[in-house]
Amino acid sequence: MSLARPNARFLRRIPIFQIRTYAAPGEGTIPPSKKRYVPTSGTYPLGFKAGTAHVGVKASNTRFDDLALIASESPCSGAAVFTTNKFQAAPVTVSRDMLKRRKGSGIRAIVVNSGCANAVTGKGGIEDALTMGEATDQQFIQNADGEDDGNGSRTIVMSTGVIGQRLPIQKITDKLPHAYFALGADHDHWLAASRAICTTDTFPKLLSRTFTLPSSDTQYRIAGMTKGAGMIHPNMATLLGIICTDAPIAPDPLHTLLSSAITKSFNSISIDGDTSTNDTVALLANGAAGGNTISDATSPDFAAMQATLTDFAIDLAKLVVRDGEGATKFVTIHVTHAKTYEDAKRVASSIARSPLVKTALYGKDANWGRILCATGYAEGVESVVPEETSVSFVPADGSAELKLLVRGEPEQVDERRASEILKEEDLHIKVRLSEKFEEEAVVWTCDFSHEYVTINGDYRT
Repeated sequence: MSLARPNARFLRRIPIFQIRTYAAPGEGTIPPSKKRYVPTSGTYPLGFKAGTAHVGVKASNTRFDDLALIASESPCSGAAVFTTNKFQAAPVTVSRDMLKRRKGSGIRAIVVNSGCANAVTGKGGIEDALTMGEATDQQFIQNADGEDDGNGSRTIVMSTGVIGQRLPIQKITDKLPHAYFALGADHDHWLAASRAICTTDTFPKLLSRTFTLPSSDTQYRIAGMTKGAGMIHPNMATLLGIICTDAPIAPDPLHTLLSSAITKSFNSISIDGDTSTNDTVALLANGAAGGNTISDATSPDFAAMQATLTDFAIDLAKLVVRDGEGATKFVTIHVTHAKTYEDAKRVASSIARSPLVKTALYGKDANWGRILCATGYAEGVESVVPEETSVSFVPADGSAELKLLVRGEPEQVDERRASEILKEEDLHIKVRLSEKFEEEAVVWTCDFSHEYVTINGDYRT
């Protein structure tokens, strides 16, 4: 197919420095700049399998799998953290109720569809989410892979996509057997599942690693996938996350571990400041690798598991920012010398969601006044001392930071060096609030480009 010749008069109006290579969604093609984030192999937790199927939930999707199933070979502990948006999608309500009813035990699977969020869909949406879970349960029962223990569904349900539309639930239930029989434990199965949950994502987000715990030499595995590129802001965002481990963890400490890890990971990222209706991050632990069960927070393995899970969740959350809709930069905002962690987090979040900061970064403009402005209007913060506040750019190459404001006094900024720093994909902004406090926090975000408007202007079509 030939492309139309661009209008030369129009091109002359566009300054050369505004031409970018965007992270824009395409026809399943991963942008070259993003391929390095997609793993070519992995080490996955024992006793877990992944499978996918093509439903065509969104009419325009005629060939990509959009139904994913993650299953444990045996009943396991489960926990999840959900969106705080008051308009909570049907899968959020159904999954929360299921976990509460089962007290986080006896979970077998997570089923996810992309293309439709099943959000703001009334009683019918609740019925559809219940049907998705029950139909998934039936796959295990019908195939002698499990039994009904009398405590209701064992499946966490997730949906992502367009808000306000009903699911084609019959099409989904018809294809669930395909996803079930496609279950497998190798890298290709996990990667296919991470692709199937994507919407405007430009690359599948999948991680896996191994770890040990202090009480034994047993090697454990943890794997996770996430999706999200827009409508991303705590607490939480249009973001789905699934984490599985073969370490033995009881339901109560599992929930505590996940909640704590979320604070410094998925609740510390922002793409556009919008908190969605569907956000869910779930954690499953089946104990298939053996060893001592982590039964409460006093367990000798609890702290080590907390550190492992938090680091893992942070790395997963960063992949979401890497794929921000239309993003050209990955931005770390590090706020130090605050009175409390909450103060530092509020300031970092205020900077991260400022459209003026984000557009300045896209334009490679060292407009530190916008950073300072966002620092000053952060709500509920007592730590900002204007005459002690400092702002710097920290180069990704490890060279000396570029000081923009020092103890409330503006520096003579080397604009040429600032421009060079802002050309890089990775940018680190450091803000020091005072001289007498010690707490700090980090939030990860991206810039705003023209492409963000393009993507979201025609999202439903």
